[in-house]
Amino acid sequence: MKPITLAEWLDYQQHIHALGVDLGLDRVRAVWQRMGSPTLARRVVTVGGTNGKGSTVAFLEAMLTAAGQRVGCYTSPHLMHYNERIRIAGVDAGDEALIDSFKRIELARGETSLTYFEFGTLAAFDLFARADLDVAVLEVGLGGRLDAVNLIDADAVVITTVDLDHVEWLGPDRDSIGREKAGIARSNRPAIVGELDPPHGLLDALALCGAHIERAGNDFHVERAAHGWRWRHRDGTALALPDPELAAPVQYANASAAIAAVHALQVIDAFELGRVAAASMHLASVPARLQSLGGDPALIVDVGHNPQAARALADWLDAEPGGRVHAVYGALSDKDVGGVMTALGPRIAHWHLASLDQDTPRGLPAAVLAGVLHQVLPRAGFDTHVDVKHALAAARASARHGERILAFGSFFVASAVLAEAAG
Repeated sequence: MKPITLAEWLDYQQHIHALGVDLGLDRVRAVWQRMGSPTLARRVVTVGGTNGKGSTVAFLEAMLTAAGQRVGCYTSPHLMHYNERIRIAGVDAGDEALIDSFKRIELARGETSLTYFEFGTLAAFDLFARADLDVAVLEVGLGGRLDAVNLIDADAVVITTVDLDHVEWLGPDRDSIGREKAGIARSNRPAIVGELDPPHGLLDALALCGAHIERAGNDFHVERAAHGWRWRHRDGTALALPDPELAAPVQYANASAAIAAVHALQVIDAFELGRVAAASMHLASVPARLQSLGGDPALIVDVGHNPQAARALADWLDAEPGGRVHAVYGALSDKDVGGVMTALGPRIAHWHLASLDQDTPRGLPAAVLAGVLHQVLPRAGFDTHVDVKHALAAARASARHGERILAFGSFFVASAVLAEAAG
């Protein structure tokens, strides 16, 4: 039976390709060429990196929109609804628009098999090409060089951070992963490196491809103050800015890299850059990035799922001292669970470990998480639960007034917590 509804189309896409992840550009290029390879927008910015991509896209969207640009954003994965992945002029794509795009892709692909992610990426390209965009902002799904997003030649790229994640596809060390992420850059076009200590593999690969490299700490700088902060570029541009609404110290680096990308594109003058950058500190919003859901005990949800993200969570907890922290944690089988737990260490008073094996074939049972926790933090207290809903209920029952519940570890955890909080 042919798919009709959006849910049927998404289920169909999950089953037409043998592998869930199958990196490479040949299939998606062939289908896009059959669709005419139209131009996505007058400018394209691609954002890659291990962590911080979603927040950086949010800062870019807020700045460019404040500058009067018509902006399309493609991000993944989604939290609550698939439509979140494709946003045009601040509005998520509607079901009918997505279905119509999927029909065009299905007609063009013929016998070419596409993954679920490739289908969605082509839909974003197709809808953007029909939307008369000034700027398209594309978030890399996995890696960079062989990710479907890399089919498009970006006018500027941002590489936020490089750390160990998806090592079975990208390589066993930061240099290998950095080289893969550098693949989104193009010769004679800006490549913004948002990390203060990037791996040599990333920098060497960017230099080899002839990109115009701009590095945090070298070409542009963040200067923190008691209230607000200052962004400064080697060309003399300096901006006095309010603190970001997005929590976590790492958001200054994400905002700084986004400003550097807009500065490098030269789509607005220096005075206007200061205005829109300041506006973006208040306007940039992305769910489940240290998102406070209120209550007492307070509930905070975050999509952090690898050791680098866990270190950022640890930095935030250190900067925001408060009551005891109860963790609601679930993870996928390809993640460094021990590294995540070690990064947070004694900051977590009690762990509520949630099974995700009913949510996805890649989900880990809570018993496996418990085994890892016992190895890396043998004195840690914990309970295991059949799913996120039960883990959250147990955390709420055991946490006292003035304490905090931190739910993190996977988009599946975040989406379940947000759904539960919404009632």
